[in-house]
Amino acid sequence: MRDTPAGPTLGATYGASGQPCKRRRTAHKCCSTSVLATIQPTQVADLAEGLEAPVQLVYLVTLLGFLVVGAYLVVRQVLIRRELEEAAKTLGDRVRQKDATCEDYFELGVILLRKKLFTQATKNLEKAKKTWNGEPDELAQVYNALGFAYFNMERNELAQAAYRQAVDLQPGYVTAWNNLGDACEKVKDFENAYKAYKEALAYAPDNKVAQSRADALKNRVSSSRA
Repeated sequence: MRDTPAGPTLGATYGASGQPCKRRRTAHKCCSTSVLATIQPTQVADLAEGLEAPVQLVYLVTLLGFLVVGAYLVVRQVLIRRELEEAAKTLGDRVRQKDATCEDYFELGVILLRKKLFTQATKNLEKAKKTWNGEPDELAQVYNALGFAYFNMERNELAQAAYRQAVDLQPGYVTAWNNLGDACEKVKDFENAYKAYKEALAYAPDNKVAQSRADALKNRVSSSRA
């Protein structure tokens, strides 16, 4: 009988034929497990800490970025509000002294719109309209602002009338066409709303507002016509 050759404990095992059995892959796995077992918990903790440091840095930088942007927006809003208050005060003084021009009434009306004081805005815009002595296409801006004020006051008929005056004075006034479409949609007059958006697209084919609303109304208008 042949003697079985001596070898490592995790080495090859010989069969009856004298050929080594294929167990090297198992031995490698056992060695890998053995190596992992020798890693101390403190080493794992050190590795985790090393990975946490960059993550914390990214988090802090991101947080700082949000804080800077937020502070900028707040400061910007405060400055804008202050400018509006100062401009409103100056124009208001001219109105009270009866020294205001039609442009002053218009500018004051727009400022009051931005402050969402729609009733006061309409009073000044109506005065601007009545006393206007500038170019007709500039008067279109007064009518558009007036329409916006009436629209926010839920006085839709007056809003539509003002928007139509604006586009009559300035046919290429895309903003007024879009506003007219919006006012028509508000009262479910989809036919005229669709026409208004199509007019806006005739002057500005790339206008996203008009395009999206026209696409949304197209099927509804087509079905109502059928």
